[in-house]
Amino acid sequence: MRLAVVSPFLDRSHGTELCIVEQIERLASQHGWEIQLYSQRVGDLKGLSANTAKDSGGRIFWHKVSDFPGPHLFKFVWWFFANRVRRWRDSSNPHLRPDLTYSPGINCFDADAIIVHIVFHEFYQRVRSELRLSRLPLSAWPRTLHRKLYYGLIMFLERRIYRDSRVRLAAVSRMVADQLRTHFDRADVAVIPNAVDTARFNPAARLSRRSSARNSLGHSDSEFVLLLIGNDWKKKGLDQLLRAMQLDQDLPLRLLVVGRDDPSLYNSLLQESGTLDRVHFLPPTPDVLSVYASADAYVGPSLEDAFGLPILEAMACALPVIASARAGASEMIEDGRTGLILRQPENPEELATLLRRLFQDKSLQQELGETAARVAQLLSWETNTTKTLSFLKETARMRSTH
Repeated sequence: MRLAVVSPFLDRSHGTELCIVEQIERLASQHGWEIQLYSQRVGDLKGLSANTAKDSGGRIFWHKVSDFPGPHLFKFVWWFFANRVRRWRDSSNPHLRPDLTYSPGINCFDADAIIVHIVFHEFYQRVRSELRLSRLPLSAWPRTLHRKLYYGLIMFLERRIYRDSRVRLAAVSRMVADQLRTHFDRADVAVIPNAVDTARFNPAARLSRRSSARNSLGHSDSEFVLLLIGNDWKKKGLDQLLRAMQLDQDLPLRLLVVGRDDPSLYNSLLQESGTLDRVHFLPPTPDVLSVYASADAYVGPSLEDAFGLPILEAMACALPVIASARAGASEMIEDGRTGLILRQPENPEELATLLRRLFQDKSLQQELGETAARVAQLLSWETNTTKTLSFLKETARMRSTH
């Protein structure tokens, strides 16, 4: 089977892209599939070859797509058409013509199968009030207008592509599958949850690095360190987390925020909430285990998150977890047994109550962490790839009958 995979970039630092990396590595090495990869950049992918010759030693062949410098909206438009042109040129070569085209989300009009990690129609409803120009200072208008235009384009493409019954859809959670049914009348969506590498993320690995990781960040044993990982911090619920920490001012809480966003946007909220000296921002790191090792609990109060892979990685490390009910990964949690569910992520009072409950109950911390680690052991990338393999084979079978 020859599979064309269309994704702007692939690496192990981002949840969606990590999922595709884990899948195509196994499809190539364990199932003998040939992967024709169309991306602008690729990092840390096993079995990758930039040479499309069959005897080049790999089964994953990278066709580099040109990039375009500029704002995200223009980069996306360029990518959308540039990858189509590159694939159209390659289609004249029978050795490159794919049996199927597979895409994580909206990347092309001609995908046969799409794994959906976010439904922008749903997400936009959550953030619409934040995008009202009348509520914002004039200095924020350019960035906000850019976001509105980008979301508008993606939602247009969602309507065009997701409503086409010829395109098979899989979702990373039941929540996303329900959203696809609601917005696009798709009742035929497969559910393939994300997974975790428990050889890398496990209690022993985390605990062995705890002391050095905390020392490097200047955290004492008396401090209770919360961890939040992800980009687009408003979507990840950072605003509500800071307000919850303000309500728990008497607790020795510290927060480590890891991801790509602009910390300066939070200067006023940090000062207003009294958390300026209790929050540490870090850029993404390949050594993500070190930040799990430094933490006492993972907090994911997302306003909207199709899955939330750090929740699962934290569980695998035996960290107690507080997860938003609007994160797909919360479907893996039994409330009060393998984690705590935040029912209303916009409500900082509810989050503050959960933080206090977790901080004050050491036995609960241990119980949640230990049971979560056992559950995470069952959620392997091998299981995820097996389900993806079945999904793609069924897509090929259905395509051949039309």
